[in-house]
Amino acid sequence: MTKGLNGLKGHRITVEPSDRHVRVVRGEQLLAESDRALVLRETGCPERYYIPADDVRLDLLTPSGTHTHCPFKGDASYWSLPDAADLVWAYPDPKPEVARIKDHLCFYDVEVS
Repeated sequence: MTKGLNGLKGHRITVEPSDRHVRVVRGEQLLAESDRALVLRETGCPERYYIPADDVRLDLLTPSGTHTHCPFKGDASYWSLPDAADLVWAYPDPKPEVARIKDHLCFYDVEVS
């Protein structure tokens, strides 16, 4: 029997450096751009790109009151734009198995090349 992250059979999460150029654009506004993103692959979920905070236009984002809990990654905090609630999230204190995503933010929609 194989165990995934946190001992749940069949559940896996991997985090590794992406070899893709990642951009986040909303309307005409560039929100993030990075060649240093991490790609997180999780059973049953789409690939997610976690972008270093230094490569994100944090000055354009406003913290929201939304917080969620993932049993595999930890507690997430969210940020919004005036016209897009909870557009981006991060795990300020991720679980040890995914510690690499600390200080990285994730957007729902990204462009990769």
